[in-house]
Amino acid sequence: MAEALARGSSGATARKLAENIERIEALGQRLVAALAARSRPNPGIEAPGPDLLMTAANAWVKTVSEQPGRVMETQVNYWGETLKNYAQTHRALTLGQADPAAEDTGSDKRFANPLWSSHPYFSFVKRQYLINAKALKEATQNLQVSDETDRRRISWMTDQIVDMMAPTNFLATNPDALERAVQTEGESLVKGLENLVRDVERNNGDIVVSLADREAFSVGQNIGTSEGTVVHRTPLYELIQYKPTTDQVFETPLLIFPPWINKFYILDLKPQNSLIRWLTEQGHTLFVVSWKNPDSTYADTGMEDYVAAYLEAMDKVRDLTAQPRLNVVGYCIAGTTLSLALALLKQRGDDRVKSATLFTSLTDFSDQGEFVSFLQDDFVNGIADEVKRHGILRAQLMSRTMSFLRPNDLVWGPAIRSYMMGEAPPAFDLLFWNGDSTNLPGRMAMQYLRGLCQRNAFATDGFDLMGHKLHLSDVTTPVCAIACETDHIAPWKDCWRGIAGMGSSDKTFILSESGHIAGIVNPPTKKKYGHYMGSSDFSGGYQAWKESASFAPGTWWTRWSDWLAERAGRMVPAREPGDGLGPAPGTYVHERAA
Repeated sequence: MAEALARGSSGATARKLAENIERIEALGQRLVAALAARSRPNPGIEAPGPDLLMTAANAWVKTVSEQPGRVMETQVNYWGETLKNYAQTHRALTLGQADPAAEDTGSDKRFANPLWSSHPYFSFVKRQYLINAKALKEATQNLQVSDETDRRRISWMTDQIVDMMAPTNFLATNPDALERAVQTEGESLVKGLENLVRDVERNNGDIVVSLADREAFSVGQNIGTSEGTVVHRTPLYELIQYKPTTDQVFETPLLIFPPWINKFYILDLKPQNSLIRWLTEQGHTLFVVSWKNPDSTYADTGMEDYVAAYLEAMDKVRDLTAQPRLNVVGYCIAGTTLSLALALLKQRGDDRVKSATLFTSLTDFSDQGEFVSFLQDDFVNGIADEVKRHGILRAQLMSRTMSFLRPNDLVWGPAIRSYMMGEAPPAFDLLFWNGDSTNLPGRMAMQYLRGLCQRNAFATDGFDLMGHKLHLSDVTTPVCAIACETDHIAPWKDCWRGIAGMGSSDKTFILSESGHIAGIVNPPTKKKYGHYMGSSDFSGGYQAWKESASFAPGTWWTRWSDWLAERAGRMVPAREPGDGLGPAPGTYVHERAA
């Protein structure tokens, strides 16, 4: 067909079309081969179990039988809005232009193209989508569901369906994509297919859209560049000591435990927003753990192994600095695990930790927040099957779960830009880091999901670990917690509730503006996000705490620095890390999840 088109016309357009057809044929063959490589799907992680669907069906039957008038009213309103839309569209077609006054999508950036308001076809499609979405959500809200967890899960599934069916997700109803295709004579669609094939091949048959250009960054070259030395290495972690940038340092060393769900260099993306570099400039002898990216051989590695690694890393820091005590930091899940370690040290009578800081860390899971859909038995059982099959909770599944908490920003939007518009992934360091996630050892993942998230054992009857039953109230170390106001992964009210349940008499809580990452990686030079400081009284609930808190513009870093300095001892000559086992950022950070 391509040869016939080329022979039939000497025009540049015909030749270009012929070339694109050849490229599409080759890409189609590659796509079929890549999709065939996908492993056997696991229904348990693809959708909620049949019990939830049955609950929704029964709730609908109950609603119809007990409130027929309300259901009828909803149906009449829906059809009324639909007929009104048809009438407006008929009028717009007659006039040759839609009525902009009838258009109102607020700040929904999906409908930013003027054609959504001015063109009768796109105006009709958009309005009907919004009518359908409103009807679906109202029907969900009206269901007679007694269990709040089921209600939240049904609402979440409805939102997923509504977002998935947006007209922007389909080529025929996306004016931006159609305009780009015309402007590029179809080249954008061919490039989009190339991007799709690349992503499917890279992810072993699964469609996972690339959020960032993987070739634009190299850890240790243009991100994660703070000077340091790997001073200790085990099969589970590398310990990095950073080069001092001041002549004098605090006597008490500082050790950071980053989460092992992602790489540690989120704290060292570039010099101007590097918390690692900033802490050395404040005079801290800084150590950071870089976790191993586990494979199936780590299947039996459990939470006890991570807690043991915490204690071992602390011992190594104490040996290297000749100090009996140290200050420690835990970020996200690493803060959760640090709290377990602190409870264990308390029960053992070990006071090696002078103070602890928790970044966006959950320790009380009584409210599962936006993760409620993923933390019920049907989905967790599916994860257990995955773990049994692979020995690990694969990074790809973790990333997908996180992405569907914000599907328009992290799934559909990037897919549209990449596959329909033919755009290359952006060279964005934060998104590059976000895509550089890690696997989780199977045993640890299930202990975390079953024991901490589902049973909330640490905050209730105790979490069994290393021969001890650990309780949140066992944490008596002076603690400073930083949570973020719009964090959807570790909601600030849940972080607050965990700190309130700790047994320490010295507790400080700081609430930063913004989310899970931007609220933490918020250097003083940006002057972008402010923070709240409240009293040390945790008896009145999180809302009362916030209402009594004072707001300060700018980062919380300087406030925390003052808190930390009070617990860091006198100043001593700076400690050089020496040659060690090699330069920072080490070797483990370069291991990508398969």
